[in-house]
Amino acid sequence: QVQLVESGGGLVQAGGSLRLSCAASGRTFSSYAVGWFRQAPGKEREFVGAIIWSGGSTYVADYALSMKGRFTISRDNAKNTVYLQMNSLKPEDTAVYYCAARRDSLSRNSGRYAYWGQGTQVTVSS
Repeated sequence: QVQLVESGGGLVQAGGSLRLSCAASGRTFSSYAVGWFRQAPGKEREFVGAIIWSGGSTYVADYALSMKGRFTISRDNAKNTVYLQMNSLKPEDTAVYYCAARRDSLSRNSGRYAYWGQGTQVTVSS
């Protein structure tokens, strides 16, 4: 069982930055892939990016095309925490951001993630 708690959301002006954190419980968390998703009002949940530890100091990350270059995912397995660094934020990035975890491999499909956090609101003003 894995429990996830997001934090770091808030209100930021366009062009600004935020770093979201996803803190997890569970002794085997390092073996889980962690994805970030977001959902804006009236829209479907959208894949942002995901990361998995592939051994040693190597991590593999995947990003949605529209976020690549602006968003960066990292993780600290010693702290059981995954981060989403968001730069050059735009008003259209406004959404509730969720982290999710699944065993074994990355996925862009939210339905393949078994564990979810409660979400954190990000609002970008113009």
